[in-house]
Amino acid sequence: MNAKKIVTAGLALVMVAGISVAGTLAYLTAETEKVENTFTVGNVDLTLAETTKTYKMVPGQDIAKDPKITLSADSEDAYLYVEVVESKNLDSYISYTMNTDWTKLDGVYAPNNGTIYYYNGTITKGQAISVLMNDKVTTLDTVTKSMMDNIEDGTADEPTLTFYGYAIQKAGFDTAADAWGENYVGPSTAG
Repeated sequence: MNAKKIVTAGLALVMVAGISVAGTLAYLTAETEKVENTFTVGNVDLTLAETTKTYKMVPGQDIAKDPKITLSADSEDAYLYVEVVESKNLDSYISYTMNTDWTKLDGVYAPNNGTIYYYNGTITKGQAISVLMNDKVTTLDTVTKSMMDNIEDGTADEPTLTFYGYAIQKAGFDTAADAWGENYVGPSTAG
């Protein structure tokens, strides 16, 4: 009988162990689908273009000049800038007015030694923004035939007006001045 009790007790222990193992295998489980992040490249892109190509000076007359800057439709939000570079003699021949939504940035570095303006109007991506008021410049009525002859014979340089366009992302900058100052600091003057 003792042997029978030992065998019974052993079987009981085996059953308890079996139930314990089976019980631990009965947990509920779940698994999610993966979440994969793909990072694409941001982009700031713009164009600066004109439709007029010929600029003949006639004293007191307007000349069509229509530089327009466009932030590309697929570009990130950005501040727009124009650098205006005048030849040394331009103000003796030509006058112009910047469009009213352009504001001069005083005391900042200009890559081409011109004057930097930023656009303070509403920017619609893909829409061309005029740089000059009424898309024109005016030949001064004080220009004389002698001044024109000096250009013709090479004793005076032709007056020039040059434009450069820039764009800097808006993200990370509070103002157009902050963005320009952070990105265009000029050449180092350290010795």
